[in-house]
Amino acid sequence: MRQAIATDQAPKAIGPYSQAIKAGTLLYCSGQIPLDPATGALVEGDIATQTRRVFANIDAILSAAGVSFDRVVKTTVFLADMNDFAAMNEVYATYFSSPAPARSTVAAAGLPKGARIEIEVIASLGD
Repeated sequence: MRQAIATDQAPKAIGPYSQAIKAGTLLYCSGQIPLDPATGALVEGDIATQTRRVFANIDAILSAAGVSFDRVVKTTVFLADMNDFAAMNEVYATYFSSPAPARSTVAAAGLPKGARIEIEVIASLGD
């Protein structure tokens, strides 16, 4: 059984997908790019600024599902430029306590709307 999770505190889906899907005891969050949920516009700025906006969007979706970052078990980070890795990683580290979730980081040839970063997460809804 699948249940869609949606909030107006994160950007609306820009295609035929849900912001997140609850399936059993897991929450699968769609990849978030640095869009301002109020305007739908890409947030300007360096990779740190864009990473913080992505995490704000993820936080809103997690909150809508009744969980927080401490429930995230896996992340996938997509970077348009791997030279942004260190700056992204510095911001990323502030959102997770130990043990940090499992993570993959992938260089992407292109991301939606010209974003420099996209992050998707999987969170546990139960113990």
